[in-house]
Amino acid sequence: MGSATEIVAIVDKNNNPIGRATRQEMRSAGLPHRATYILVFNSTGKLFVQKRTITKDIYPGCYDPAAGGVVLDGETYEQGAYRELEEEMGIAGIPLKEHFDFYFEEARLVVWGRVFSCTHDGPLTLQAEEVQDGTFMSIPDILTLAASEPFANDGFEAFRRYIDQRRSFESPTR
Repeated sequence: MGSATEIVAIVDKNNNPIGRATRQEMRSAGLPHRATYILVFNSTGKLFVQKRTITKDIYPGCYDPAAGGVVLDGETYEQGAYRELEEEMGIAGIPLKEHFDFYFEEARLVVWGRVFSCTHDGPLTLQAEEVQDGTFMSIPDILTLAASEPFANDGFEAFRRYIDQRRSFESPTR
């Protein structure tokens, strides 16, 4: 089944399942759906940033600090995260840490996302249809790149919230 004909779980604004649609129908109508965002760190704390292919249906050619994608009908967030991580990066059989859910909306994208992270030092097998290339980068270097290059807005929002959450846990309690 091609990605345009994948059956996606459709949700309401409260993240309750209300139906299903093909990926193409979901994109063209801007239907609310679920997606996973996996932050892949290496053992030195650098995050993998990918450059999306120009053929992606959303944010083509943009950088993205998260692997992941839409949750298919009948799939849990966790199942979707493991599937996407293996498809996009060839990573299988490693534990994922679940962090938080978030709601993201812009013109033609309405999504309930769940953020996961993992540590992996390679090897990586990047999916040629979705990932042009990528590299592990420090958080400051990612922020510098984002100031001058386009990023996938939803993936960057997941990353930003993760960084904010991490900072709040590292801050001394007052």
